[in-house]
Amino acid sequence: MKTSPSKREKKLPCQNKKSTLDDPKADERIHTIMTSPNYIPADEDSDFLRKDEVRGIRLEVDYLKPELLMREYGIEHTIVIYGSTRIVEASEAKRKVESLEKEVKESNDPSLDPTLERELRIAKRILDKSIYYDMARTFGSLVGRSGKGPDDARVTLVTGGGPGIMEAANRGAFDVGARSIGLNITLPHEQYPNPYITPELCFQFHYFAIRKLHFLRRAKALVIFPGGFGTFDESFGAVTLMETKKIDPIPIIFVGEAYWRKMLDVEMFAEEGVIDIENLNMFKFAESAEEAWEIILQWHTDNGKPLV
Repeated sequence: MKTSPSKREKKLPCQNKKSTLDDPKADERIHTIMTSPNYIPADEDSDFLRKDEVRGIRLEVDYLKPELLMREYGIEHTIVIYGSTRIVEASEAKRKVESLEKEVKESNDPSLDPTLERELRIAKRILDKSIYYDMARTFGSLVGRSGKGPDDARVTLVTGGGPGIMEAANRGAFDVGARSIGLNITLPHEQYPNPYITPELCFQFHYFAIRKLHFLRRAKALVIFPGGFGTFDESFGAVTLMETKKIDPIPIIFVGEAYWRKMLDVEMFAEEGVIDIENLNMFKFAESAEEAWEIILQWHTDNGKPLV
């Protein structure tokens, strides 16, 4: 009768502890050895993996896990959405305005009024910008419908996975039954992914650099809604990579020309001689989800490689 190689009738010598008959303190010593932190296998030792000297390995696995999973799920091309976490849907923005209006009305402390009134002004501006939440949601549905069904993820929408504009875009894809990706990042404070990301395509990164790499790894367009520091950082990092030819050109579309013209005078960069005039052609403006999507499709058609 043959015995399975993985099952032995007789234990190997290493499977038996040193007998306490020969050394009464053997068990104690073995326990000390096996409970030493240095005995933990390297891939299970979180303290070891956090060492500065192991940073290269951490960077590698931070990249590799999402990379392998995106290949597994057939993600070939992505449409990247950037935008503010603070631009929420109209119902939420309206509740904030109403709450602040009530506080201002009921406040009896004159020293608080300027602060409350400023918060109210900002809340009203966010309410005005809730139109961009709706646009991002519509855009997400346009990308989602571009495939041949829910399982066709060759062209997939990707966001940073958070609230605001990111939520809206993921939600649009969710509305039409399409998959979408969320690239979350670990931060000092607790955060949540938005609820509309495809669960198996929501990834959490430790390093911003690796997250940025994955934003552009398969990108076929960037669509940039009004936002703040994070939006500027991601957007102009990509612009710089295109300018220096480190990545192939892709369409870059800023949604809401009035907002972006106020925040960024790109023509002034050229007039001051710190960028070339031709750099002004690197991006376009759009005023609707449909216009942004049409610009993307036309750009790829004009370049001989239709996207869908």
